[in-house]
Amino acid sequence: MAQDYTLPGDIEAFRALRTRLNDLYKRVFPDPLLPRTVLIVPSLTVDAEVLAKISGVPHYEERMLCLLLLLRMPQTRVIYVSSAPIAEATIDYYLHLLEGVPHRHARERLTILNCQDSSDRPLTEKILDRPRLMDRIRQALGDRSLAHMACYTVTPVERRLAIELDLPVYGCDPDLSPVGSKSGGRKMFREAGVPVPDGFEDLRDEDDIAEALAELKRRNPKLRRAVVKLNEGFSGEGNATFRFDGSPDGEGLDGWVRERVPQMEFEAHEMQWDAFHAKFQEMGGIVEAFVDGEDKRSPSAQFRIDPAGYVEAVSTHDQVLGGQTGQEFLGALFPADEAYRLEIQAEGMKAAQLLGEKGVLGRFAVDFISVHEATGWKHFAIEVNLRKGGTTHPFLMLQYLTDGAYDSATGLFNTPAGEPRYYYATDNLESDCYRGLLAEDLIDIAVRNGIHFHGATQTGVVFHLIGALSQHGKLGAVCVGRSLADAEELYRATVAILDRECRAGRDGRPA
Repeated sequence: MAQDYTLPGDIEAFRALRTRLNDLYKRVFPDPLLPRTVLIVPSLTVDAEVLAKISGVPHYEERMLCLLLLLRMPQTRVIYVSSAPIAEATIDYYLHLLEGVPHRHARERLTILNCQDSSDRPLTEKILDRPRLMDRIRQALGDRSLAHMACYTVTPVERRLAIELDLPVYGCDPDLSPVGSKSGGRKMFREAGVPVPDGFEDLRDEDDIAEALAELKRRNPKLRRAVVKLNEGFSGEGNATFRFDGSPDGEGLDGWVRERVPQMEFEAHEMQWDAFHAKFQEMGGIVEAFVDGEDKRSPSAQFRIDPAGYVEAVSTHDQVLGGQTGQEFLGALFPADEAYRLEIQAEGMKAAQLLGEKGVLGRFAVDFISVHEATGWKHFAIEVNLRKGGTTHPFLMLQYLTDGAYDSATGLFNTPAGEPRYYYATDNLESDCYRGLLAEDLIDIAVRNGIHFHGATQTGVVFHLIGALSQHGKLGAVCVGRSLADAEELYRATVAILDRECRAGRDGRPA
């Protein structure tokens, strides 16, 4: 059983820290020249068994290295804590992306700390278990009135760390996390008036799953598939698909469904029914109709609620999905298709406004399934992620690299010169051929082949997840172009270059 990190008084203490964040937001945030300190704790404090199914997941802490670009503000100090050491070449790579800031100036304002612990425990737990590391963090923070913490997600463990460090968190109160579960999200969407697929929430065991599946089929005899989701699934890895092919009508349906529930298709690699059912009993979940359509998309709208309570639309994306059942997040195109980007932004805003009323703080995303019909696009909300997600770091990279801004009226991102920018982003650029490549090798390949992001053109490729490259043959990339077609072509060119260079290296010829 997971350790309970909530102590008496924690809830009140955490809320008191938020009042300090409100003051910091009013006094310091508006002026990029004022001093501040940001502690970055990129802990993936989510279910360890689900995470374990993701290739290279120990290095996913590196996705928040995009926040090193905060050092473009000349008096900002950043403290970055990780489980294992991050290669200095990777740190240098990010610092050299800082336009107009000398490398040495930025490096002197950056403190890199690590736990020297690559086990699968969440980073935040590791930090709390190391009192001397905690002391080094406290010393690096300096004036607490000018400091705050940024996390991947905020759970009771991050709340405990914030209280121990006497530091406010720019993120959602963990007491609101049930709203971000699969069950809580469906209920919240209905309350906000946002359409959801037909389904059931707050399910607890195999009986609940079977009954919900059978009832869905009775409601819609033409239903071909349904999805069973763990309440706290991550990146689609907590999903399973049930097929109704050959199902009987009438009284025999319940028994037929119950017999076939253990035979569902699981999105997570090597997942088996016994493990999935045990996890379902532990965290609960939902069953909902699989939305079919000849022209179907998976867009997502991102929002931010600031400490003053202002709700802002910050981006839209078309998610690229794959995996065994087509529900695993692989990457995203920014912005979403012009045909519906403002529609999903408007639907997502209904939910965002309600979340603001409930006290949610920070960045989050609303995911949709969209189907093209004769009258236009029909959108179904399927999930709310009250955390930083797969679309957060690519957009922050674009924003920090260009000093541009998102225009919610058009759904476009424009540079200071008024030129739009687009990108294709992925966390899953993976090949066995890439194994053995070091950070230095990747950077050399990018520079020699002219794909490295260029500040003058504000186009090119920025890599992340670089630490996963040598062992797992996996990395992430944000390919920035002047159009979506440019961005996708740049991604294809990047893959072709990496494949060619790796083959040449394997053949013993100069790459």
